[in-house]
Amino acid sequence: MNTARFLVIAGALSVVSFPSAAASLNSMNEVGAALLACWTPPANTDNSSVTLSFSFKRDGTLIGPPKTTAIHVGGDDKARKAYVDAATKAMQDCLPLSFSPSLAQGIAGNVFTLQFNSPKK
Repeated sequence: MNTARFLVIAGALSVVSFPSAAASLNSMNEVGAALLACWTPPANTDNSSVTLSFSFKRDGTLIGPPKTTAIHVGGDDKARKAYVDAATKAMQDCLPLSFSPSLAQGIAGNVFTLQFNSPKK
């Protein structure tokens, strides 16, 4: 049985530099930073977060849509949905990612998680 690998990256890693869109990503830290660079939290969602679970194909696209695994957003269902939709859109806007050959070889089918955060005030 192949053990799934997990990636949890907090919004603080969004400041980590990563290769340009044309360059291949070599590590999961670079993948997380690239995805978070596409993230813009909805207005008025201070101190909020959503965690998405997903799997990649070797070509840098997703195997199915991301799934919400945790959500911490104040407000009503509409506010929570808007936050999840913004995180999902950020992922879609960044794809496909370009993986280095070594990363692509080991990434396919593994489950990863990524936390999208709003700034804390």
